[in-house]
Amino acid sequence: MRMPGWVGSGRPGRDLALAGVSLVGGLAAYGVGLQPQFPWAPDVPRVSFLLPLLAVSVAVGLRRVATRTGLVVGTVAVFADAALGVSVGVTVVYTQVLYDTCVYGPSRWWRWLLRVTVGLSVGGTVAGLLWWGWRGAAVGMPFALLGVLPVVTGISVRQYRDQTATERARAEQTARLVELDRRQAVLAERARMARELHDVVANQLSAVALHATALLAAPGLDRPRIDAALRVIRESSVQGMAEMRQLVGLLREPSVDPVQEATRVRLDELDRLLARMADAGLRVRTTVRGSPRELPVGVDLAAYRIVQESLTNALRHGSGTAELTVAYLPTEVAVTVENPVRSGGPADGAALPAGGTALPAGGAGLIGMRERAALLDGGFTAGPRDGCWRVRATLPAGERT
Repeated sequence: MRMPGWVGSGRPGRDLALAGVSLVGGLAAYGVGLQPQFPWAPDVPRVSFLLPLLAVSVAVGLRRVATRTGLVVGTVAVFADAALGVSVGVTVVYTQVLYDTCVYGPSRWWRWLLRVTVGLSVGGTVAGLLWWGWRGAAVGMPFALLGVLPVVTGISVRQYRDQTATERARAEQTARLVELDRRQAVLAERARMARELHDVVANQLSAVALHATALLAAPGLDRPRIDAALRVIRESSVQGMAEMRQLVGLLREPSVDPVQEATRVRLDELDRLLARMADAGLRVRTTVRGSPRELPVGVDLAAYRIVQESLTNALRHGSGTAELTVAYLPTEVAVTVENPVRSGGPADGAALPAGGTALPAGGAGLIGMRERAALLDGGFTAGPRDGCWRVRATLPAGERT
């Protein structure tokens, strides 16, 4: 059976309902004549016991809104009831006041109540032993049942609630951290996809755009030169479509190993890249230092992409020549690309292909190269040097074997 909403947990209606139940229970005990238990004042009218009963019931209703006031009112009521001769109803309801004080009051209160109730129990036991002998030990039993037991129960419930609140806060903090990690993972994946899309699409389309612009700007070209430009356009388009198809397949098939699929291009495939650049009109002089060796897949891919982006920029912004140096060092691999810069190069933010039509440069290439190096804890520099534009990346490659 569901409880009405107005007596739900933490609502004032529950406190009022509990106070009403306490009052009704006390009236039932009054009706069967369970007062006084110790008639040391036989002339006191029985109706006088109703006032302490009403007061201690009010104290129950104040358990959350005014815990201190409730404890004071309940304690005064139980002492007044004891002076009249002690009634069962007031005594039992007062145990609820003690319990509520330990659960809802400050922590120092339950410590104080525990000391007082234990002291009364021990004191009553000792006094009974001294007065009536061994049979007098039972004097401390009412103090233990009606004082220590409610206090200990309230302390246990309070500690359980505090532990639950701590666990709930820890769970909420963990959930926030998980959500933050999820968002960071999504952002990192989006950045990685942006780098791959830029490398796959922008580099190939740059060659296509450059040669298409040259064809449009020079209508008097002979057939062999037109065929050569169209071959470059076709090869760049086919290569771009193949790499785009590979990337789309990677996104559609989560079961495929992304590292393995994303590293189809490697440093040992630079010959194909240099051939395409030569067909596009960029003459590259290559120097390899050290002994080529197998590199970690992430380093291999990053080095290839950095060289690809640097040569594409040299094609767009340079004068038609570039120098590529690949150095296999004991613990790292370094790639360096230098090319002369013509007016309108990287410093100006636009390329000037044949015919004088500028192609926009968004600056994402340098950002992507720098991010690739940073993700591998490598170094990256790019900028003008002695009239040339120089890009250098050093990537950790492990010890030479």
